[in-house]
Amino acid sequence: MSAEPWIDLHRHLDGNIRISTILDLAGQNGIALPATDEEGLRPFVTVTTPQPGLLEFLEKFRWSVGVLKTPKDCWRVAYENVEDAKNEGLGYAELRFSPYFMGMAHGIATEAVVEAVADGIAAGVRDFGVGLGLIGILSRTFGPATCMKELDALLASRERLVAVDLAGDEAGFPPELFVAHFDRVREAGLGVTIHAGEAAGPESVWNAIRLLGATRIGHGVRAAEDPRLLDFLGEYGIGIECCPTSNVQTSTVPGFDLHPLRMFLDRGLLATINTDDPAISAIRFEDEIGVARERCGLTPEQVVACLRNARKMVFPASARNESPNRRQ
Repeated sequence: MSAEPWIDLHRHLDGNIRISTILDLAGQNGIALPATDEEGLRPFVTVTTPQPGLLEFLEKFRWSVGVLKTPKDCWRVAYENVEDAKNEGLGYAELRFSPYFMGMAHGIATEAVVEAVADGIAAGVRDFGVGLGLIGILSRTFGPATCMKELDALLASRERLVAVDLAGDEAGFPPELFVAHFDRVREAGLGVTIHAGEAAGPESVWNAIRLLGATRIGHGVRAAEDPRLLDFLGEYGIGIECCPTSNVQTSTVPGFDLHPLRMFLDRGLLATINTDDPAISAIRFEDEIGVARERCGLTPEQVVACLRNARKMVFPASARNESPNRRQ
């Protein structure tokens, strides 16, 4: 293995809440959980077998975000995420979060979540010395109107973000519903990465690029179904944030041996290795490197290529990315 730094570009901080923290916050906030110890709670907050689909996978978030009752709780989760990144040996990470999703169980104001998370990240960077970029998420599952309010809160702190993402129910809420949102994102000078080609087909990836201005695609596994799209991704250097363990757990792919990561690399695409939701999936970045090599069939050279690709794909602090073939 080369000395390339480990870089995790697709990592949800609200999908990486420690079980010990869930238990602690539940006790502080008077919230009843289905179990009172880590081993008992683990089956409720982690995926142990492949789920029928993405929405069933997302149900595992219920108890982890459900204990967040105050902005201070959100600060703690963000801070601990930076410590986890340090402990996993990451040289750099981009952590993404949905402020509405994190605050909705107990009505925390979305703006307050954004500020608390950004402050927690800043404190973690100061204390642990890990390079971090922060990505705000619009939770498409709650519809365009709620996402617009979520975007308002994110753009109020735009100087603390590197990009904005669109995540959630991809099949039910396609990219074309969020054109106005991402017009505003690009006008604000922020980068654009979109969850696409996970729960919907290649057309979702095309529209994430052409309508929303994505220069990176989260997951993107179903791009493999469209050779013309693969050529386009390669020609314009649009990065793919691959998350093999998550893709098997959501049944997006039926097995690691059928994951398209190796094919993406064989075609020269900017594909990377990422953890997605480390606590939900019960993995660390090192585990995902091993999965890519031992189960997805990557050679040592291809693993290094993924790490180099990640370095090329990092969003700059003042991201002003223009997507090729974007809607005019």
